Amino acid sequence: MSFSSEVKTELCQRSVDKKSQALAELYGVLLYCHSFERRQLRVITQSEAFAGRLPRLLKRALGLSFDVLPGEETRGKRSFLIEDPDKLRTVFAAFGADADSTLSHHVNFGVLEEPGCMEAFVRGAFLAGGSVTDPEKRYHLEIATPHQSVSREVEPILRDLGFDPKSAQRGANALLYFKKADAIADFFTTIGAPVAAMHMMNTKAEKEVRNLVTRRLNCDTANADKTVAAAQEQIAAIRAAARALGGLDALPEPLKDAAMLRITNPAVSLADLARLSIPPVSKSCLNHRLRKILQMAEEAKESE
Repeated sequence: MSFSSEVKTELCQRSVDKKSQALAELYGVLLYCHSFERRQLRVITQSEAFAGRLPRLLKRALGLSFDVLPGEETRGKRSFLIEDPDKLRTVFAAFGADADSTLSHHVNFGVLEEPGCMEAFVRGAFLAGGSVTDPEKRYHLEIATPHQSVSREVEPILRDLGFDPKSAQRGANALLYFKKADAIADFFTTIGAPVAAMHMMNTKAEKEVRNLVTRRLNCDTANADKTVAAAQEQIAAIRAAARALGGLDALPEPLKDAAMLRITNPAVSLADLARLSIPPVSKSCLNHRLRKILQMAEEAKESE
């Protein structure tokens, strides 16, 4: 089951006891469904849970039933249809419209005035026209409707609920969408899917931890590469100094010890190398000794 299907399944576990909220949710479904026209109302869904909820929602909100229901054994896309003119007039009238004269849909905000109705409306819109990407892959939630005016009017509804959706056009559909995990999680909580919201935030946290670990590993690898490169340069300088001076025995004892320490520990950082000195010295002290060896080698070459 996809993450989008899991969210819809959770949403469909909510009761539809309050008639005003059932009506608001059904309104969201119809404005975001496949077809809501004066001759036909058709809802198509792949969600088994939504397919089970839809007839109950219509009955609770308007006391109606669908003319055509999907068969009990239907898999994949399930289609619900009303073509009866009297039923269609009842549906349109419930939302303040006339089935015989309505040319384009607009949101009747009067249907959404009671507490919880805006949230129920948006829940219906998501159930019928919404989708969300698996957060393991990326963060993207959208609700799509073929009614341009509806999408424009739903945007301020979402803003009233505390959201800041983006809008876009995809073919004949108008979209409102979110691309941030926090916004999607808050959206789920608002419309009644707290488990999905928690999953979203847990996934985000896990991804952030993985990204942090990866960045640190990359940083550690880069630092290790730099340490080895610097050590190799120092060893090359020590060997050049040994050739120029006739061997490391020509060096003062502290410098000779520093040179031998570096040669025998080619992958150790300068700070760790300083701690290995006997007695231990500071990093700057050891660095000074290694630089002194290089300086002596250059002076020896110049004198030649």
